[in-house]
Amino acid sequence: MYARVSELTGPVDRLDEGVAQYRGQVLAAMRAQEGYVRAYLLLDREGGKTLSITVWDSAEAMAASDEAANTVRSQVASTLGASAAVSRYEIAVVDPTS
Repeated sequence: MYARVSELTGPVDRLDEGVAQYRGQVLAAMRAQEGYVRAYLLLDREGGKTLSITVWDSAEAMAASDEAANTVRSQVASTLGASAAVSRYEIAVVDPTS
């Protein structure tokens, strides 16, 4: 499996708005992509940062979803006045009890 990690940094007072956009706009866009497995959204309320982790069943599926992810990430960042950075990883270990 593979993961795309998107970090957005923006105004602390807009984090809840970002969570709402993630639940609606981001998840809908990712669920429409073939090979999507799941997503996590982590918040640093004091620092105004979010980490979005989307999990994909293959490197090819993750790469194929890049355009949709880039579009929705840009829209959310623009709306929230946030900056964004993206990293991609191979998932090496999964705890099967989780």
